[in-house]
Amino acid sequence: MKTDLQLQQDVMDELLWDPTLEAAEIGVAVSDGVVTLSGTVNSYTKKLAAEKAAKRVKDVQAVAMDISVHFFNGESRSDTDIAHAGINALSWSTVVPKDHVTLKVENGWITLEGELDWQYQRQAAENLTKDLQGVKGITNLIRLKEAPTERIVKDIIKKALERSAEVEAAAINIITEGHRVILKGRVRSWGERSEVEKAVWAAPGVTEVRDELIIAP
Repeated sequence: MKTDLQLQQDVMDELLWDPTLEAAEIGVAVSDGVVTLSGTVNSYTKKLAAEKAAKRVKDVQAVAMDISVHFFNGESRSDTDIAHAGINALSWSTVVPKDHVTLKVENGWITLEGELDWQYQRQAAENLTKDLQGVKGITNLIRLKEAPTERIVKDIIKKALERSAEVEAAAINIITEGHRVILKGRVRSWGERSEVEKAVWAAPGVTEVRDELIIAP
């Protein structure tokens, strides 16, 4: 297990390695494996990239985000402009069904609402809008439809995890409650935790995932 000082240096190196980030904009503090990122960036995309970079580092237990988004001259956009850009982005998508998602913009913060069939569509709607200029953050409230004839099959999820080279399936306990999946057990990293969630969301009938996995390198 790394010391906090070693972990801090590794996170700083990972931020420096990421081409989308300017590492000098971001401060890194570590206490008992919990990484706190601070500073100011000029896009929501950079804020997300910093969080993902920190989570890629081995032995990181949790990440606290104290990064704010502030726009320089000419970079800000009105809520109306952002809303129009968001609607256009969604309307051009071949993944998100047309007229199934609505958005609200307040002080640069987008709230997505609506109802879709699959998690990948829900995530696509967020991805299409998070990179728009002037966006400070996104709240994704899109619901997933419950398929009345489809029940979650635990064995399908288990086999999907076993197929993944990135996942130690034996350490994960899968609990199904109707259309909801609860994950318990241990994973070795944030990356493995993300892979587990993606595999579960791909199962037919899943509308909610409660991730209670513990990161234990």
